Amino acid sequence: MDFKKLKAYFYLGGFYLLISFLLRLVFFFHPITTSSFGFFESLGILLVGAISDIFIFSIASVFLVIYFLFLSNSKYNKPWGYIIFGLLLAFALYIAFVPNNIFKQYGGSVAEIALIFVGLKTILFGLLLFVPNQRQRFRNILYFITLFLYVFLIIQNAVSEYFFWNEFGVRYNFIAVDYLIYTNEVIGNIMESYPVVPLFSVIIAIAIGVTIFIYKKTKSELLTLPNFVQKIVFVVAYVVLFGVSLFAIGQLKKIHYQNTFSEEIKSNGLEKFYTAFNTKELDFVKFYPSLGIEQAEKQFLRQYQPLELRRPVVGDSAEIRKNVVLISIESLSADFLKHYGNEQNITPFLDSLATKSMMFTNLYATGNRTVRGLEALTLCIPPTAGESVVKREDNKNKFTTGSVFKSKGYQVKYLYGGDSYFDNMKDFFGGNGYDIVDRAAFKPEEITFANIWGVSDEDMAKKAIQTMNAEAKTGKPFFNHWMTVSNHRPFTYPDGRIDIPGNAKSREGGVKYTDYSIKKFFEMAKKQDWYKNTIFVIVSDHCASSAGKTELPMDKYRIPAMIFSEGLIQPKEVSTLMSQIDVMPTLFGLMNFNYESQFLGQDIFKSNYQPRAYIATYQDLGLIKDNILTIISPTKKVKQYDLKPQKNNIPAIYNPYFDEVPRTTIDERLKNETVATYEATSYWLKNKKLDKSVSK
Repeated sequence: MDFKKLKAYFYLGGFYLLISFLLRLVFFFHPITTSSFGFFESLGILLVGAISDIFIFSIASVFLVIYFLFLSNSKYNKPWGYIIFGLLLAFALYIAFVPNNIFKQYGGSVAEIALIFVGLKTILFGLLLFVPNQRQRFRNILYFITLFLYVFLIIQNAVSEYFFWNEFGVRYNFIAVDYLIYTNEVIGNIMESYPVVPLFSVIIAIAIGVTIFIYKKTKSELLTLPNFVQKIVFVVAYVVLFGVSLFAIGQLKKIHYQNTFSEEIKSNGLEKFYTAFNTKELDFVKFYPSLGIEQAEKQFLRQYQPLELRRPVVGDSAEIRKNVVLISIESLSADFLKHYGNEQNITPFLDSLATKSMMFTNLYATGNRTVRGLEALTLCIPPTAGESVVKREDNKNKFTTGSVFKSKGYQVKYLYGGDSYFDNMKDFFGGNGYDIVDRAAFKPEEITFANIWGVSDEDMAKKAIQTMNAEAKTGKPFFNHWMTVSNHRPFTYPDGRIDIPGNAKSREGGVKYTDYSIKKFFEMAKKQDWYKNTIFVIVSDHCASSAGKTELPMDKYRIPAMIFSEGLIQPKEVSTLMSQIDVMPTLFGLMNFNYESQFLGQDIFKSNYQPRAYIATYQDLGLIKDNILTIISPTKKVKQYDLKPQKNNIPAIYNPYFDEVPRTTIDERLKNETVATYEATSYWLKNKKLDKSVSK
């Protein structure tokens, strides 16, 4: 192997090691680093860190390897050059002009991004193909851009790590992952907090300077490209290095220090980011205000009777063993319904059903993602820092809504029109005893319309009826949890169903089509023998958006919920403040179920219930109680807001709009209650206290 061809790797790798070394030195002497380090400890930290950086860079070089691998002159020879160009051009035209291509089905900016990428690739390939005498110049320009991207990202990552350390005193963790999820809010915060233009100007200037240096030192290697055999040797060698790097990183992670700062400084930020992305949780005690677990448990359990995590729930009369159908609706904000002030008439069926149901008018979603809503309705627990339990590795054998029904002899199923592998739903529901009916269960003739998210809600409604008919024939009661999909970008659905065409791709159309599909479901259900022996629970999983003026804007968490059953549930409006985690325990109370509960949600009709609601992002954890919103955040921050209803024409019990007025003094009682809630919940999850097999 000609090692001169690896110059670019050595220069970029050396630059990465230098930046990483300087960053560790900064961390050693940063004011937030309150520990002291001995000479040999410091040397060990730097040595382990440097070795880790070498292997991390080896893995990160994969994109550079792919770039060099495809450098070739032979691919421009006839006829292959023209065939490849034709295929690229056809692909670009497919993305640009085919109305329902796979990228446009996904929605958002995916189609535009794909078109830009493929379009640029087509143009560049065409230039290299049709202007061969300028091929070397074009190749040098592309090479310079490739080097610049690597250099820029190395510098940008170092700067980002510095600011992250400056705020949290650690390397990347799930908060950094969270920052990628909340891009709009984070960019806004950065723009307000830092001199972005001067900072990026300096970063770009340094990146250009370093790139020019590496380019001049290595560009001569592009004059003679390696042949096919040399490339094969190179690829085999890199694959071996890649495997060795993965193994070595795993072994280096086993080297631990007692000092937290030592542990963090020797770590690699990119590796920590990857680990955070997979672990999906934050250490509560490390990042949030803490009462200590004994006090947190004691305070949180005061709201229950008896004051224990696992406690008996006793019904007031004989148990009601009716079928239950729980419909959780994708992204249905409360303000989509006429009851909450909407004047677009996009939920005519749900508005009419609400008048015949027990309507919970003051209910809040725990989060702003589907998996958070599924967690709340299935586990009935407050949200915890990081990702939903649904997406965590330890998500099985929990005490769930389904396990209560199973203990009563019910058939338990999760119904979803898409692929249940998405968002880890199959793993979660399957691991907690649910049978799953998803897109894979459909025959081709049963699908009249589908997009990237799955079959239409209308098709799923028909499948649900088919499933429930089969269950009814067994003579056993059933519990089915149906998660809708159509109210989701790209908001496509069959034409001719509603007065908003499917190709409009509007949120209003998605909402109205889902409403239409649920209406069709009820029309079909009414014709079945099991209908009058069934309770229907309809609730949103979360709101359509989450951005607002504060960390947790109240109107972005207000969701509709109703329980309907002809002859059993009397229509009424329930204005009690409640959380999404209370929906199913309240249903069990209405059914007079006797069971041993580990739910943290409660039956809101019990005399000991104290109105409150929990709302959260991935890191901001909130409690709504006594007209005050308390928020705890990483770095042990606490904020409180007085909640003042906005004046409008919406009836008070439905009005979702509040002014959140910052409080100048902290209500310690509510602060401690908030901390106790989230500290205890995090501890119980981590220590498997919420598993269904746990004894008293």
